Amino acid sequence: MTETKVVLITGASQGIGRACANAFLAAGHHVVLAARGRAGLDAVAAAAPERAMVHPCDVSSPEQVDGLFAAIQDRFGRLDVVFNNAGISLPATEIADISWEDWRRVVSVNLDGAFLIARGAFAMMRAQDPKGGRIINNGSISAHVPRVGSVPYTTTKTAITGLTRTLSLDGRKHDIACGQIDIGNAASDMTEAMGKGVPQADGTLRPEPVMDVAHVADAVLHMANLPLETNVQFMTIMATKMPYVGRG
Repeated sequence: MTETKVVLITGASQGIGRACANAFLAAGHHVVLAARGRAGLDAVAAAAPERAMVHPCDVSSPEQVDGLFAAIQDRFGRLDVVFNNAGISLPATEIADISWEDWRRVVSVNLDGAFLIARGAFAMMRAQDPKGGRIINNGSISAHVPRVGSVPYTTTKTAITGLTRTLSLDGRKHDIACGQIDIGNAASDMTEAMGKGVPQADGTLRPEPVMDVAHVADAVLHMANLPLETNVQFMTIMATKMPYVGRG
């Protein structure tokens, strides 16, 4: 029988985060649901209100993230797993046409936010008794190869790989495991454009295959349920026929 864990999921109100929250709640875990809007979080929590904790939070705000971890400490007294998932992107845009404000908006959520959540989780896991836990970072296929016109998103997702590797080293003496899941074309309300057509490296606009987001949730749940002496360092899960492995 799987041990019941306290799990934090950021970006839990939609897309991959919502699917993962549903999977962890269905598996019997206590789940802290974090995102900027309360309404979406409340809808997820309704499936298991006795085990769900709703906490609206802007991950790019140090003060709000500090408040999030203080609330987790007050309610549960520990934290076992974090799915560091919150992220945003821009429409395909060449670098010369990207404003400073849009650059900072993506970096503040995807990178600053990932840092702040990882920092808070690491501190809590290091101090708790028994110590330790697991941080799962949401990377992306873009952590390996970029899409056309995706400088802010690709830059932040490439940086997440460095964060994952360093957390894995720093966490060893504290029994904190860190892994990364790189996801390609999971069908959700955030990827509807895939079926209509997205820019390709050869300049064409073509639809791309997608996969059921439930398979991503199953993969994250598998990573989280492993004992701390075992770690999935990097996992790539993708729609089988999406344009990734072949040339552009």
